[in-house]
Amino acid sequence: MKQLVRQALHISAIPQDLKAVTTIDSDREIDPHRVGLTHQNIDAIWRAALDLYRTGTQPGIQLCLRRRGEIVMQRAIGHARGNGPEDARNAPKTLLTPETPICYFSASKAVTALLMHILAEENLVNLNDPVSHYMPEFAQHGKGAITLHQILSHRGGIPGLPRNAPLDTLWDRDEIWRLLCQAKPITVDGSTVAYHAITGGFVLQRVLEKVTGCGIETFLDEKLRQPMGMRRFTYGIESADLDQLAINYATGPRPTFPLSWVVKRALGANLETVAQVTNDPRFQEAVIPAGNLVGTAEEMSRFFQMMLNGGEWNGRRICHPDTIRRAIQPFGAMQLDRTLMVPMRFSAGFMLGNDPVGIWGQQTGAAFGHVGLINKWCWADPVRDISISLMTTGIPILAHHLPALARFVWTVGQQCPAASGSALTSAA
Repeated sequence: MKQLVRQALHISAIPQDLKAVTTIDSDREIDPHRVGLTHQNIDAIWRAALDLYRTGTQPGIQLCLRRRGEIVMQRAIGHARGNGPEDARNAPKTLLTPETPICYFSASKAVTALLMHILAEENLVNLNDPVSHYMPEFAQHGKGAITLHQILSHRGGIPGLPRNAPLDTLWDRDEIWRLLCQAKPITVDGSTVAYHAITGGFVLQRVLEKVTGCGIETFLDEKLRQPMGMRRFTYGIESADLDQLAINYATGPRPTFPLSWVVKRALGANLETVAQVTNDPRFQEAVIPAGNLVGTAEEMSRFFQMMLNGGEWNGRRICHPDTIRRAIQPFGAMQLDRTLMVPMRFSAGFMLGNDPVGIWGQQTGAAFGHVGLINKWCWADPVRDISISLMTTGIPILAHHLPALARFVWTVGQQCPAASGSALTSAA
């Protein structure tokens, strides 16, 4: 019966002994009482994560939660490889740990966006300038007035690649730039929100590399990765480390129309193809600024904690507090996203929360973060003084896991009461 359920729902096997597939970094997790939480709070959040794992849609989950800058949860459960829906029962299995590198997918956009805001801080760009001011060839087909800010806030009018563009275009930087320059925008006045799943990152990359004279991966290394002591946190991963990278699994029931249309519109392919492409070494080794940053849940939590600190990490200034405030400043009210077909609220680079309820839970009007392929959730909440990253290896869309995922986000908000003292809220 269990096998039939697995096949029907297209899910992974759920081990009977969850402790056997759980890794808790006890050396780094502090006593939650030191930061105004209790063990009961932590247990409730972990139970919510376990409920998500038990849906079978996530072969592996990584979780890192900081409160007042301190790690109170650094854990993983499940497998990085070998326990996907189509893997044989006797397939070799690799345990997922807090150190396993995972692709952040669209959560990469938050990091790329902050790099652009750092460029603005250094007076190398003005985000209100048209893209064509830096790259004149982008002005084709009426795109001359589209600004960097509009690209960052998903109002740039070029949400997707041409329908006939092969997916291997993603790792051909010259061809993808040619396609973006030739693209006809759906709008040029910034009035329409339409999520730019992949395209915006390539535009930002081109401008960044033009004004700095270096690759975006080098700029990331110099401005964030090295100063913050990251081991991973790179666009793509070195070929020598490919076997360490967690596999992405297309889990859950296959989307049917109209959801399948929305998925293809947003991602350029169906879910099975997306999983196949993102597990392709060419994708994994490429530089795709909107979609293939690789790291751990702890490293993404570290990034958002730096933002909560007002641009500071371990006494080192990463960027000015004003740069952080500009990066998370709301741009327009909540509006229906014409790509995702759901109401969204964006800044120039971040998905924003809302009151009384928003994407990051209840009473999260000050929260900011980014989702990666619907199932990876990374955000910071200045009111609760938390930075949290939930990394998953399954990429279901509309599946039975959604209530558990929503409960997890809701539980984090419930179990982390309002706090004071973060650099970001204090500076505000």
